[in-house]
Amino acid sequence: MKRLAVIGGGAWGTALASVADRAGARVMLWARDPAVVDAINERHQNPLFLPGIALAPAVAATTDAAVAIAGAEAALIVVPAQYLGGVLEFLAPLLPAGLPLLLCAKGIETGSLRTMSEVAGAVVPESPLAVLSGPSLAAEVARGLPTAVTIASRDAALARDLVAALGTARFRPYLSQDTLGVEIGGAVKNVLAIACGVVEGRGMGDNARAALITRGLAEMIRLGLAKGADAETFRGLSGLGDLVLTCTAAQSRNHRLGVALGRGADLAETFAETRAVVEGVATAAAVAALARRLSVEMPIADAVDAVLHRGMPIDMMIDGLLRRPYRSE
Repeated sequence: MKRLAVIGGGAWGTALASVADRAGARVMLWARDPAVVDAINERHQNPLFLPGIALAPAVAATTDAAVAIAGAEAALIVVPAQYLGGVLEFLAPLLPAGLPLLLCAKGIETGSLRTMSEVAGAVVPESPLAVLSGPSLAAEVARGLPTAVTIASRDAALARDLVAALGTARFRPYLSQDTLGVEIGGAVKNVLAIACGVVEGRGMGDNARAALITRGLAEMIRLGLAKGADAETFRGLSGLGDLVLTCTAAQSRNHRLGVALGRGADLAETFAETRAVVEGVATAAAVAALARRLSVEMPIADAVDAVLHRGMPIDMMIDGLLRRPYRSE
């Protein structure tokens, strides 16, 4: 795969375009916003989403999706999780038969409660699918700092081709066939990162954060097993690795949102201050609903959903978690 399309001009899409360029691929990025396209083509940067980071001159962008896809041997779909279905419906008439898609969003669709591969499978059933997840802050990836991720597909040959297309010494993809496990890990960790941010914002200490990460991992595994995933997946990069990063990194949008809420900020005002999507907000409602559908106990995820979407005061959320009955690990 030496010619790749990147669908999405946000921070993560731009970072992955840089990854593909460093790996030797010819890259065309599609973005809706003409300002993003002009900045990439003329100034070799994306100041709206990755300020201060230079892009290679070879990374090109367009507002015409047909131009981005023309001649591509695979397309990286890097749009927010809640928009994936709509974007794929828009792209479907343009996609050549059999063009592989690498899904790079982390979330669960609200309403349908489907993972990203389940959404894509319904909208573009003829497209071979893989997913990319793992501990990967966009700004660090764009700068070429060492990063390891997971590429998962039920088609092992496709996963190997994508690893070869994107892998470098500084961007190391590991293989998996557990697509659902990789997706559940990437979705749930964003919800847990909001909880950890609240703990930090409330000044509750590192012990409390460690407890949340550990018990949150247990919730993640329970949901994954109920969906048919492999428990071992959650001990890897797309589970524990991504969870630890997102719950501790100041760069994490989900963690930053939690910190702001923990310090008393208004949710709507906090959203107004950022252009980037905070995936964990919508995903919290989807994860909580999916857990109820599958009869899976997820008290942390449910508490985050209650704060974000059901008006629960943060102190009530914390008190409810601290007063839960004692149990065996």
